Amino acid sequence: MTMKFLRKAEERLLQRERQALAALREALLELGLPKAERQALEDSLLQLDDFFLLVVVGEFNAGKSALINALLGKTVLKEGVTPTTTQVQVLRYGEARETRPLGEHLLEITAPVALLQELSIVDTPGTNAIIREHEMLTNRFVPRADLVLFVTSADRPFSESERAFMEQIRAWGKKIVVVLNKVDLLEGEAALKEVLHFIRENAQAMLGFRPEIFPLSARQALKGNREGDQAAWEASRFAALEAYLQETLDQRERVRLKLLNPLGVGLRLAQDNLAQLRRQAEVLADDLRVIEGVERQLQVYQEDMARGFDLRMAEIDNLLLDLEQRARDYFEETIRLGRVMDLVRKERIQREFREVVISDLPEQIEGRVNGVIDWLVEAQLRQWQAVDEHLKAHREKYRGQMLGGELRETFRYDRERLMESVAQRARQIVARYDRDQEARKLAEDTQAAVAAAAAIQVGAVGLGALVTTLATTVTADVTGIALAGVMAALGLFIIPARRRQAVAEMHRKVAHLRETLSRTLREQFEHEMQRSLEALREAMAPYTRFVRAEHERTQRLLTALEESQDELERLKAEIEAL
Repeated sequence: MTMKFLRKAEERLLQRERQALAALREALLELGLPKAERQALEDSLLQLDDFFLLVVVGEFNAGKSALINALLGKTVLKEGVTPTTTQVQVLRYGEARETRPLGEHLLEITAPVALLQELSIVDTPGTNAIIREHEMLTNRFVPRADLVLFVTSADRPFSESERAFMEQIRAWGKKIVVVLNKVDLLEGEAALKEVLHFIRENAQAMLGFRPEIFPLSARQALKGNREGDQAAWEASRFAALEAYLQETLDQRERVRLKLLNPLGVGLRLAQDNLAQLRRQAEVLADDLRVIEGVERQLQVYQEDMARGFDLRMAEIDNLLLDLEQRARDYFEETIRLGRVMDLVRKERIQREFREVVISDLPEQIEGRVNGVIDWLVEAQLRQWQAVDEHLKAHREKYRGQMLGGELRETFRYDRERLMESVAQRARQIVARYDRDQEARKLAEDTQAAVAAAAAIQVGAVGLGALVTTLATTVTADVTGIALAGVMAALGLFIIPARRRQAVAEMHRKVAHLRETLSRTLREQFEHEMQRSLEALREAMAPYTRFVRAEHERTQRLLTALEESQDELERLKAEIEAL
């Protein structure tokens, strides 16, 4: 006889429930489920794995292994006259006969037996040889048992150790069915009745209840199943026990409740963690807005600084344009026939050119460039201060939410730690920011860049010295042109031509000076801006990466938990409709 306790529809629901709870467990474990909740979920999955749980207890050599083999219809467990079970053994369905240790005194045995797809069987060590570890493991299974089969032998029924252990199991409030095995050893019905009476009376007197007793011969039952021996099967009296198991376990309400119980645990965990996860998602969404806000501010800061730099460069350009205009006026006044005697005095022309045209231009340019440097240094400092204040305000705004005990401890810790590290970095930068040192370094870098661009070997003498050097070359060139014209010929046509040549050369030289200064200063400005922005983004990078990774992970887990919850709700409705 093949026992079946579940209908097809119930089997499908059981399989779906296993899958749904396994998917929920996977999502919750990634979320970081606390130990107590994790154990509750594991126990729920175990309830489904051992959907019907049959616990077999009794003395060694009472025939527990033979009884289990008879139930399975094939020899799965070893049998013998000496203790063959020194560990708690859990029999479950598997595609092959395999043994796997689950602990020091716990074994899992799988076998391809149809009955094990619905029914898990726990085989325990003999009650007269049980050690404390075995007792503890047995007590893990007894509270979950649908039925406890207490096997006693007809040749020494209801021993002292059996009575003590039965009393312990009764404390769990579990229904105990007594299996009187090896009845084939008794001589006739009278002897059998005597043994049955002995068990009932002792149970009543010592334990206060009269158990259901099934006299049988497991050995004959297995022979009847294995060899197709109908006479041996009928003589075994095994059919009565199978019928009792079928009737006891095959109850619609019992099946419905066993399916609903794990669902209740799963739904509660899904709902609680979804609520927690949604709060976490709100915090992360706000963090993303903060990061986006900082990025927008940095973009605006960069654009504002670019406009400010253009205005300041325009002032330097105007100084050079004024230089060119003064040079043009000077040439008009100086390079003419009326001053021909002055033109031959080279030193006088050069001195006048420096005094009238160049004048204090180097100092003015150096002052303007230093102003740009001071402005840039101050802006960088203000930007670091702004980041610190912005994150500080954000932390204070959400401090109650972060520390309210609602969110996962590791998430709170990482977020708080990373936000604080950014703010601390900003405070350190602000505290250590030496305006004079930063400005001096930037000025030296700018001077070196201008010198390199103009191919001039100049030491640390300031940008003004560089401009003076560049301007001096202009003086030499233009006065040289003028003098060459005078020395070549004193004519009405030669001097105007040389004047035009000097003006054109002056325009070319000043344009080159403007282009060199403008390009070099802009490159220095852009490099410094990039360095400053990179430092800010580098300081924020751990926090930014954490927030984006956590947000992606949270959204993925939200989807998984919502899908699990929906499937569990559907299953609950279908099971309640059974």
